[in-house]
Amino acid sequence: MEKEFYDAINYYEECQINLGYDFSIEVYNAIQLIVSFPKAWPKINNNIRRCLINRFPFGILYSVEKNNIYILAIMNLNRKPDYWKDRAK
Repeated sequence: MEKEFYDAINYYEECQINLGYDFSIEVYNAIQLIVSFPKAWPKINNNIRRCLINRFPFGILYSVEKNNIYILAIMNLNRKPDYWKDRAK
């Protein structure tokens, strides 16, 4: 999960100076919303939910188990839609 996050930051930074930073801020803001309202986003598969990120074609896939939130992927919505499923086990 961290690698895909840093890869996306680097990609956007290569596209435009500070765009990678903007992306990281949007991801951080989405994670803060998830922490505050963990059940606000729809389930896409069993116990996996997806929160869409503002301005960028990414979503955060996560699960809520007891009092914990597990982030499975920061997923580019235009690529390999099911690559994260083995992480949900």
